[in-house]
Amino acid sequence: MPDAELLARHKAVLPEWLALYYQEPIEIVRASGRHVTDSEGRTYLDFFAGILTNAIGYGIAEISDAVRGQLDTGVLHTSTLYLIRSQVELAEQIAELSGIENAKVFFTNSGTEANETALMLATQYRRSNQILALRNSYHGRAFGTVGITGNRGWSASSLSPVKVSYVHGGYRYRDAFAGLSDADYTAACVDDLRDVLRTTTSGDVAAMIVEPIQGVGGFNVPPDGLFAGFKEVLDEYGIPLISDEVQTGWGRTGEHFWGMDAHRVTPDVMTFAKGLGNGLAIGGVVARAELMDCLRANSISTFGGNPVATAGAKATLDYLLEHDLQGNAAKLGDRLIGGLRELAEPYDVVGDVRGKGLMIGIELVEPGSREPSGPAAGIVLEETRRRGLLVGKGGLHNNVIRLAPPMTLTGGETEEALRILGAAIATAQEERTA
Repeated sequence: MPDAELLARHKAVLPEWLALYYQEPIEIVRASGRHVTDSEGRTYLDFFAGILTNAIGYGIAEISDAVRGQLDTGVLHTSTLYLIRSQVELAEQIAELSGIENAKVFFTNSGTEANETALMLATQYRRSNQILALRNSYHGRAFGTVGITGNRGWSASSLSPVKVSYVHGGYRYRDAFAGLSDADYTAACVDDLRDVLRTTTSGDVAAMIVEPIQGVGGFNVPPDGLFAGFKEVLDEYGIPLISDEVQTGWGRTGEHFWGMDAHRVTPDVMTFAKGLGNGLAIGGVVARAELMDCLRANSISTFGGNPVATAGAKATLDYLLEHDLQGNAAKLGDRLIGGLRELAEPYDVVGDVRGKGLMIGIELVEPGSREPSGPAAGIVLEETRRRGLLVGKGGLHNNVIRLAPPMTLTGGETEEALRILGAAIATAQEERTA
């Protein structure tokens, strides 16, 4: 079916707010390795991986075999009212990998649902509806998670079941402390946290939730150690720290398995999703046992941790660990970040190149200024697609190109992407200057 016809049907029956990339949206119908093919037969190198979700790539035999093996049993679903062997095995592995002492795991269907669960646990555990979050944050599209999202572009409602106070430390390139050294920036943000606690809360805050690297907000990277400074303050008040690892987990940042590890901090709670299932719908929460067990009402999950999803996720996690994809992310991420900074030098349409591992943001600005340029990002998005590369776009001003390829990326594919990105940035420079 031609994409134009499918687009018309999409617009007729799906919500207007359901965003689509590209002036001429595409339907992806086949995939293999790090490449996807659309319904018109055009093949692309995929550098966004279904929003960081196809973390291992496409057509991985070990994952397909695990899913097929579960399908062959005829048991696609039982619910958490019954024992599920693959769920228990996966929970054991994640609990150990988390580094959280005496950890317990609860599985959900998405990152949004995982963060909703974390909010419910923290507010019940602390008997408080107060939450601390970072400015420019994004934690999901449900009622509670929209309420703690510090980015107006993703805040669909001003109503919220929690009272939120926002802290500096999310968007270093543009926030009030931009330009400070790492140490001074960290000190300023820690002082801001203390001030927020004194002035906008009653002290008995339920939790602080942070993304170690902001995802939707534009892959913003704080100085290593920032959250260690935050944790010292939180511990004074007995406030739990929730690390939203939906995008930073599973070794994607290269240097560490979890994004929070860069700060030498073990959080009280971590949420996860996306890359764990390599395309299967799965998320979850791992937390200290006393916090996880604080609920006194009945609760289950109909689909969370179902046999198919957990079988595929266990195979994904095993593959990731056995093939040292964290190491691959570190090596090729360094090449990408270094290469992008080199090719951006002649072009002042690039304001910033930032990231860790295979989680990289390119912030576009109007040439000769620091003014965010959504149009320049739009040009890069379209030009990369035209040349055979799919990338993401986000940020507070919708001016950041987001790169997050599958962690099985090769050196040759890295160089191919750099060539295409260089040409696309040159086009953005030319068109925005003109």
